[in-house]
Amino acid sequence: MTWDSLIPTVIIVSLSGALAPGPLFFATVTYGIRGGAKSGFMVALGHTAFEFPLVITMALGILSVINVTQLKPFIGLIGSVAIMGFGLLQLRGALRQGVTLNGNKSFKIPTNAFLVGLLFTGLNPFFIIWWFTVGMKLVFDSLLLASLIGVCVMYASHVWIDYAWLAFVSQLANKASNFIKGRWMRMLIISLSIILIALGAFILVNVLLG
Repeated sequence: MTWDSLIPTVIIVSLSGALAPGPLFFATVTYGIRGGAKSGFMVALGHTAFEFPLVITMALGILSVINVTQLKPFIGLIGSVAIMGFGLLQLRGALRQGVTLNGNKSFKIPTNAFLVGLLFTGLNPFFIIWWFTVGMKLVFDSLLLASLIGVCVMYASHVWIDYAWLAFVSQLANKASNFIKGRWMRMLIISLSIILIALGAFILVNVLLG
């Protein structure tokens, strides 16, 4: 495979993963309501803080001897609890109607978007599985082309999509919040919280049954 074919492949494959709604997406929407594109950028930065070392470690072959199917239950159990816990905290804040948002009485939202990006990435078993399956070939092909430099070029071709998408989603959520006031905003956060709890439960069931 050449760069002319690898980079377009990386972009297309990355889009299929990045644009799929998941815990990170819905958490980004919640943060975006309050902080706009900056919140999305911080979520993406936290995502990168876990993902890039993982990709480099894969490239070095350190994880090649690990059976990823043995990691999935462990990651899935912790991740599902973390996602459900985050959703429950948001739900409690919305129901209690805590702090002010955009000048309106609303709900309390946790402030560390970077940490959420980091944890929701590292504790998402589907993310780990993606890199050990689809992503593994991208790492291997880029290694063949230009060793670790090739891996870095491949990763740069991948990760910009995360920043662009999450910043766009959070900014869109922020703009939409200007038109959604009072109890409707509260209902939106309650809905997002329930979705996160449901996604965490889905991951937990998948791990237990898988």
